[in-house]
Amino acid sequence: MSLRIIFMGTPDFAAATLRAIHLAGHEIVTVYSQPPRPAGRRGLELTRSPVHRAAEELGLAVRTPASLKGEAEQQAFSALGADVAVVVAYGLILPQPILEGTRLGAFNLHASLLPRWRGAAPIQRAIMAGDAETGVMVMKMDAGLDTGPVAMTVRVAIDPQTSAGELHDTLMAKGADLMVDALARLEAGDLPLASQLDEGATYAAKISKAETRIDWSRPAREVHDHIRGLSPFPGAWCEMMFGDKAERVKVLRATVTKDEGAPGTLLDDQLTVACGESAVRLTQLQRAGGKALAAEEFLRGARPERIVP
Repeated sequence: MSLRIIFMGTPDFAAATLRAIHLAGHEIVTVYSQPPRPAGRRGLELTRSPVHRAAEELGLAVRTPASLKGEAEQQAFSALGADVAVVVAYGLILPQPILEGTRLGAFNLHASLLPRWRGAAPIQRAIMAGDAETGVMVMKMDAGLDTGPVAMTVRVAIDPQTSAGELHDTLMAKGADLMVDALARLEAGDLPLASQLDEGATYAAKISKAETRIDWSRPAREVHDHIRGLSPFPGAWCEMMFGDKAERVKVLRATVTKDEGAPGTLLDDQLTVACGESAVRLTQLQRAGGKALAAEEFLRGARPERIVP
C-alpha cells in the first residue's frame, strides 16, 4: 500500500522532498505550487517554480491557485480524496478547510528546531543569530504559525563558517529523507506527536532589504554571522569607493580577525575591515553584474580605496 498524497510546495527545498516521496512509491494525486512569476530583465516571461517543474518532469498534475481562501478551491481540494497533505515551503496560508481536507491532516517539513525560529526564514535567522545547532522537523499543522505538534526531528550542527546556502542544502537532503520516514510511520499508524512548548519560541521574519547592509559598528563575530547568514542570497553588502565612484559590493564570505580600528575602516590591502569590536577579512565578494570572486581575484580587477560609511 501507499498513501494518497497532496504535495504543496514551491522552492528547490521543497522539490527535493517531492522527488523523494515519489521515489518511495507513494501516490501523489496532485501537486500545489505558487503561480508562475514574471522573470527576465523586463519581467515578460512567466517562470514556473522549482516544484512545478519537478512535478511536470514526474508526470504529476499541478495546480497553482493564487489563494486557497475560496470555497470552490477548498471543495476541489477535498474532492481529491487524499489521505494526507505534505507541505514544504509552500508560501500560502492554509485555511482550516484545507488543513482538514484530507483523511489524516496536513504535515509540514520545517527547517528549524521548533519552537525556535517559527516563520519564513529559519535557516538564515539561525546563522545570523550565531546558533550552533539547528535541524529539520516534521509537524502536524494547526491554525497557528508553525505551532503544531512535532512528529520527528533531525538535529544538525552549524559550523562557524557555514553559509546559509550550505546549510540549506544539508537540511534539504535530510528533510526529504525525514519526511519519507515520517510518511512510512504515518501509514503504519505509529507516528508519534508531541505538543510544542511556547517557551523559547522565536520568530524567523522574512529577510528585508533594509537589514542586508552591513553594520560595521557591530562586533566582528556578529558581522561575520550576518554575512554568512545572507550568503549567497540575498547577500550582505556595503559600499566601496573605487576612485571617485561609490559601488555596492556583496560580501559572501569573511573571517574574523583580532585587528582593531575605527568601524568601517579598511585596515590593510587584504580587505580587512574594522568592526565595533575586532575586524573581519572579506574573502569572497561580488560586484554588481559580476560573479562571486575570491578576494585575491577580486583585488586583481579593482582595489577599493575605502568603505563608505
